[in-house]
Amino acid sequence: MSKKVLVLTGSPRNGGNTDKMADAFIRGAEIAGHSVTKYNVGNKKIAGCTACNTCWSKGRACSIDDDFTELSELLESHDVLLMTAPLYWFSVPAQVKAYVDRLYAYTGAGGLRPLGIKESYFFVCGGDPSKEQYKPALTLYEGLTEFLSWKSRGVLQTGGVDEDGAIEKSGVLEQAEKLGREI
Repeated sequence: MSKKVLVLTGSPRNGGNTDKMADAFIRGAEIAGHSVTKYNVGNKKIAGCTACNTCWSKGRACSIDDDFTELSELLESHDVLLMTAPLYWFSVPAQVKAYVDRLYAYTGAGGLRPLGIKESYFFVCGGDPSKEQYKPALTLYEGLTEFLSWKSRGVLQTGGVDEDGAIEKSGVLEQAEKLGREI
């Protein structure tokens, strides 16, 4: 059965290692017959949640008028989510954290529509080879999946890929494509 897959890339740098991981996953998902939408939150204007509790008061998930309105429509209409992010100071970039915080509209005051997402993946890469550095980013993802009742289908984490193109020699792209094929 074909699924609608949403791939959110979280790097503000286009064509970098995060994008390459996402593109490999997309290749696999498309080979498996799924439809894929790629959306780069790293280049969008999405403010953080202000805890104003006016979710849905303007006929959309959040009363803040920015690119989250477009993203929320995708989150409502897709079955599977891949979140990709570079590691920035032990966690995900602010651009990623901003949309994660805005998911509050679906769980907090007046969450009127459910997210379409039922299954998810998380890919994170960075220059630091130490697995310890990635724990906060992984904890964020694990908390999301548990709280939103998403089934986590896979996590890819790789370090030591700070240089442009280093990820191509790491074997991670093959793993990403394989996960895409297995949806």
